Amino acid sequence: MITETLNNFGYSGIKRELFSAAEIKEKIDIAGRKLSQDFRGKPLLLISVLKGSFVFLADLCRAVEIPCEIGFMSASSYGNSTVSSGNVKITLDLDRDISKYHVVIAEDIIDTGRTLASICELLRERHPLSLSVYTLLDKPSRREVDFSADYSLFTVPDLFVVGYGLDCGEKFRNLPYIAEAEL
Repeated sequence: MITETLNNFGYSGIKRELFSAAEIKEKIDIAGRKLSQDFRGKPLLLISVLKGSFVFLADLCRAVEIPCEIGFMSASSYGNSTVSSGNVKITLDLDRDISKYHVVIAEDIIDTGRTLASICELLRERHPLSLSVYTLLDKPSRREVDFSADYSLFTVPDLFVVGYGLDCGEKFRNLPYIAEAEL
């Protein structure tokens, strides 16, 4: 039904919905409460790794019940491909000193782990008070480096997923749920 409706609106390429908007919201609310509890009274900086995690960060920061700041980075290892090149390039860096913050990276998906491992290495060199990673999706079957998130909302099998900020050729980011894409 969902695939049929999407196809009628020009969204061909969706196989099936994996996680509904309601399921995502429920998990984000739990993550927001955990962040609020863990960092109450502490300077908190939430970082989105653009572009994929902008939707996740927006909803996560609204679920956090304590003061927090946000920052943005952009890194790429995919380019226009659906497969990681293995080379991570920082294309947008933070514009502030993070040494006085507890830093939480809000990531859309951890696949090979190379991008997040590189970003975390870079940020650790800047001496934040603490550094952790909250990921919307974790795909451990694809891991190529020793990397684990501190908090994962969903674990996914080795599928190409879109929606809720994740794209395929810049399409599907606006879907309010996460779906498997046809490649």
